[in-house]
Amino acid sequence: MRLLNLKSFVGIAVFGLALMIGTNDANAQGWGQMAKNQKQAIKQQQKLEKERMKLERQEMRTAQARYRVYRNGGWYNTDSRGADLLRRAVNDGYRQGFSAGRADRNRRAGLNWGGNNTYRSGTYGWQSYVDRNTYQYYFRQGFERGYRDGYNSGGRLQYGTYNNGSANILGTILGSILNIQRY
Repeated sequence: MRLLNLKSFVGIAVFGLALMIGTNDANAQGWGQMAKNQKQAIKQQQKLEKERMKLERQEMRTAQARYRVYRNGGWYNTDSRGADLLRRAVNDGYRQGFSAGRADRNRRAGLNWGGNNTYRSGTYGWQSYVDRNTYQYYFRQGFERGYRDGYNSGGRLQYGTYNNGSANILGTILGSILNIQRY
């Protein structure tokens, strides 16, 4: 009887062991499959993220405002960054011209903005994403008006304001010089 119980016990143990090994193999295969599926899901997610970023960059490029400026019988096209730089060119030109005009008046020199090195160069603040000649033109337009206001600042300013040591061109003058249009 004991032998039969022992044989039964061993048989059941072997069967249980075989069952466990089979289950572990199935689990190992299951874990392997799950890891493979997870890797594929991560790759898919990365691919979708890459596509989303690509679309977002395209939307930003198309959504970025475009501007144009009419000068000398033709249009100069630029983006919002270029338009900001051209506005700054006129305003910086006005400030530099105001200083130069005031200095010339104080030393009793004649009215001569064209003889000023900053005016002739016209590149103060220039950055290469705007055409240099276009930048110079608008800088000089601001400089000339600033120079006149600085030179004649004994009275009322014609083109800008001067407050707390800072000269700024009037917005209406800036707009008439640039005549910038968004399209």
